[in-house]
Amino acid sequence: MSDPLLKVENLTKHYRLGMGYLSKSSPVVRAVEQVSFSVGAGETLCIVGESGCGKSTIARLLMRIVEPTSGRVTIDGTDITDLTANALRAWRRRMQMVFQDPYSSLNPRLTAGDIIVEPVENFSRLKRPQRQALAAELLQKVGMSPDMMRRLPSELSGGQRQRLGIARALALQPSLIIADEAVSALDVSVRAQILNLLVDLQQQMGIAYVFISHDLSVVEHIADRVAVMYLGRIVELAPCEALFAKPSHPYTEALIAAAPVPDPTRARLEPPVEGEVPSPINPPSGCAFHPRCPLAIERCRVSAPALVPIADGHVVACHVRAPASNLAVLQPSAESQPSLTPAA
Repeated sequence: MSDPLLKVENLTKHYRLGMGYLSKSSPVVRAVEQVSFSVGAGETLCIVGESGCGKSTIARLLMRIVEPTSGRVTIDGTDITDLTANALRAWRRRMQMVFQDPYSSLNPRLTAGDIIVEPVENFSRLKRPQRQALAAELLQKVGMSPDMMRRLPSELSGGQRQRLGIARALALQPSLIIADEAVSALDVSVRAQILNLLVDLQQQMGIAYVFISHDLSVVEHIADRVAVMYLGRIVELAPCEALFAKPSHPYTEALIAAAPVPDPTRARLEPPVEGEVPSPINPPSGCAFHPRCPLAIERCRVSAPALVPIADGHVVACHVRAPASNLAVLQPSAESQPSLTPAA
């Protein structure tokens, strides 16, 4: 088994609502709580869950756009959470991000060519012919004409802008791309083109993706493994095919059952989960899902379940669905979770 490209251990992010000398007694938003996972080279890990579960916060933590409260993010064996700004700068080449909104994530005053080349020029100066050659090459790689390098973002369609965002992310030849809802703002036909483009680029360049989405049809198309989040925690992590064929956590079952099916003759197999997501300021005791879970038992109300293995590469945090032999397992450390690491 080779070492993973990306390894996240017990990643936690809390936001304190107050400011000034009263902040120590103000409420805390527990956005991300003790999250651990890993991603191998050339692998796609999708993170799914309802709005507000912490998906986008994880993306920002991985990129160190925001600083974690605790935990570690390791790239190729180097912990980047403790790096200074100057030391982190070199690692920026290894990881890039494709943002959700293809309209606000591009500088409206720069041409498409300048947007693509700008990240490279943060590290090395290029002469004009080199700039044009690089921009043309990357535009062609994402299926756009080199003639478009002179256009402003306002002259491009939504799909073209998202392709431009992908080209910008590829400019530094990263090993890892964080895609935060990268196709949610696009039409269905354009969405399929972008997804196929990401898959093709991964096969050509061996890029690893952390793909964040709430659309299960997109996840099923692109994912190698899927991590399901609820109220800041991962409740299930499994290979994509296994997760959709036999979900184990009641919340995962509810997500899949609630996904729309384009067939008016097909009845919904199960009713959608009832109730609202609890507040991350005051989460419920025990399992955070127990107020909405039809299978909840007394233990669910008292103690939070740990992620335990139920099959090869498949872990779940559920007192009811975990095997009886694993119910005594307490919150394991990241080093004791081999199932979170992809096989070579």
